[in-house]
Amino acid sequence: MRIGSVQLDSPFLLAPLAGYTDLPFRLLCREYGAGGGLSEMISCFGLTYQQDKTHAMLASAPEERPVGIQLFGADPLVMGQAAALVSRHPIDFIDLNMGCPVKKVIKRGAGCALMREPDLARRIIRQVVANTDKPVTVKFRSGWTHETITAPDFARMAEDAGAQALTIHARTWSDGFGGQVDWEVIARVKEAVRIPVIGNGDLKSRQDGLRMMAETGCDAVMIGRAALGAPWVFSPEEGPIGLSRRLAALNRHLELIGQLLPAERMMGRIRSTACRYFKGVAKGAAIREQIFAAPDFVSLKELTSRLAA
Repeated sequence: MRIGSVQLDSPFLLAPLAGYTDLPFRLLCREYGAGGGLSEMISCFGLTYQQDKTHAMLASAPEERPVGIQLFGADPLVMGQAAALVSRHPIDFIDLNMGCPVKKVIKRGAGCALMREPDLARRIIRQVVANTDKPVTVKFRSGWTHETITAPDFARMAEDAGAQALTIHARTWSDGFGGQVDWEVIARVKEAVRIPVIGNGDLKSRQDGLRMMAETGCDAVMIGRAALGAPWVFSPEEGPIGLSRRLAALNRHLELIGQLLPAERMMGRIRSTACRYFKGVAKGAAIREQIFAAPDFVSLKELTSRLAA
């Protein structure tokens, strides 16, 4: 599959997840076979106002490429300015978030709110396309409610506005992160456009992704929450996921965090991330207790190294 001029070596991509898809995790998933990944969603205003924390989210590495930066906002001119800024960085494509259902994003008229304003969404896409030499993709949902499934029309609009690939999360805004994912909507979007379509929503395994592509005709899939604490979800290798494999992945994750992030200032987030590796594992509760008891990053790394020995 290609996104514009960008060639992907696997149709399994890491979805953008706020608070999770930082550089260490994207690198880890790439090592386990992901064809590429997306940053956490980044505010266009944070970029144009030169906020340090926002600019830090643009960090990338050659080893993770191809990588996309996901922008969100509702002002076409500011989104265009943000796209121009992002394009100076070593990235491969820009993704526009038009599917986030979170209230604080919706209140700004961004995310999935743009599915109710297709003319505004069109202007945003055109402004971004006009301000970058990178391929532009759009991530959106089935519609606002089950009574307003507008994804096929929205997809045609996005293609006409210049998008070079689309990701459809087959839930409505009203579903939030619950409800049933409707694969039929993905198939309808694929039929509606000529550009590549990426399916998304509740994929829990590589087999789920293969089945989605076979049943809907989509060109690739994005895996999000199922990859947390389980980067091997992208790997074609079969076999049981025992404790030793989990610890190996976690220790590599911690190694990357130590190299690339201010780990000691992020211990709450890091402990939570580490605990995810032991979900559903025998004696996992005892390991999670030890993780939360680790007073600092060095102690946590020593703990996981001992467990892996």
